Amino acid sequence: MDTRGIGRRIAYWRTHRRMTQADFGALMGQSRRWVQDLEGGQRQQDPRLSVVERAAQVLGVPLERLLSDTVTVGGECAGPVEIQRIWAVLQGHDLIAGTCDNSDAEPMPVDLLCRNLAYSRSAFQAGHFASLGRLVPELLLDANRAAARHGGDEQLASFRVLSLTLELAEAAAIKYGDYDLAWLAGHRAVAAAGRSGDVVVMASAARHLADAMNHRGHARAAAEFATTAAGRLEAELLTRGRDGVSVLGMLYLKAAMAQATVARSGDRYAGSAEAAVPALLEEAAGRAAQLGGDGNAMWTAFGPTNVALHRVAAHVQLAQGADAVAVAQGIPDAARAALPRERRAHHLADLARAYTQVGRREEAVDTLLEAEHEVAEEVRCRPRTRRLVEDLRLLGAGVAEGRLRALAGRCGLSA
Repeated sequence: MDTRGIGRRIAYWRTHRRMTQADFGALMGQSRRWVQDLEGGQRQQDPRLSVVERAAQVLGVPLERLLSDTVTVGGECAGPVEIQRIWAVLQGHDLIAGTCDNSDAEPMPVDLLCRNLAYSRSAFQAGHFASLGRLVPELLLDANRAAARHGGDEQLASFRVLSLTLELAEAAAIKYGDYDLAWLAGHRAVAAAGRSGDVVVMASAARHLADAMNHRGHARAAAEFATTAAGRLEAELLTRGRDGVSVLGMLYLKAAMAQATVARSGDRYAGSAEAAVPALLEEAAGRAAQLGGDGNAMWTAFGPTNVALHRVAAHVQLAQGADAVAVAQGIPDAARAALPRERRAHHLADLARAYTQVGRREEAVDTLLEAEHEVAEEVRCRPRTRRLVEDLRLLGAGVAEGRLRALAGRCGLSA
């Protein structure tokens, strides 16, 4: 069994049922520490089915909801409650001022902060977006407290974790269409990255802020910000191995997507922006070639395959559906399958838009169903993908009409 996946799903449902770890442990006949280990995937290499069955009974959910990633968590999406939790922490005095309360509680050790960060970012890449409403606020508070209380190298490492957690808040906000939250989290991430003194984290924060700026309607500024960051940080990044090269490549990809947005706007900069897109993609491709293959350094999923996925996305943004489909067809299945689930689902949603642009709406529906199988939340919960489902309903999907109606129902869209 996927121990970590089961633990994450148990944590989601426990939180959704408003149960503390202590309460859940008591009902399971176990300690709070046992629950922490179970939810973190450290309890056992292969948890007994009887344990998972008992957890399902205590949580009041069907067993399959805890066993399978292909089952949507009850159709649940991150809603106002989850998003508001992140807003509340970001607007709190301590996160704004970089302070913490006067209690005698010790700050969380840096190694535990790093483990919690890795767990949370893995949850995002696995497509468990709703769980971030619980994970991100806790980690933000822990990292901020550690940065305020620790000194020396431990303080720098705490700022690094804080910045990378703020990036995660930005990424979650993008998924759910709260671009103001994404912009705020992105700005805070850049500030914390500067305090960390780590050039890789600085570049990583810059690419996330550029993405937030683009989605918030400031595409030209986003492109300029990303390319400026790349130019200024490049020399030092190239000395930092796969981490440095990967975040540098991602800066060029975000710049390319921002320029594609400018080009689609039709304003007086559109022509020059469209001309800039291929060069930025080629710059990223060069960095990917430098790596010699795909990877996931700094949770970027950066490599030749991710560059190809961004080529598809850029063509879609430019309304060049036929070109997008052609690029997608050239991506090896094995290379795509090796990417994190979130990347695969995001790409399939882009490809569905490309099929829609060229009038191949039945294939668009089937591609959305494939994306839903990968990460249900990417299709059922993300506003931009739900809008595509609505568009396909208006346009009609031929022999796929029944499958489209069923999908719209799972998205919670009215008949």
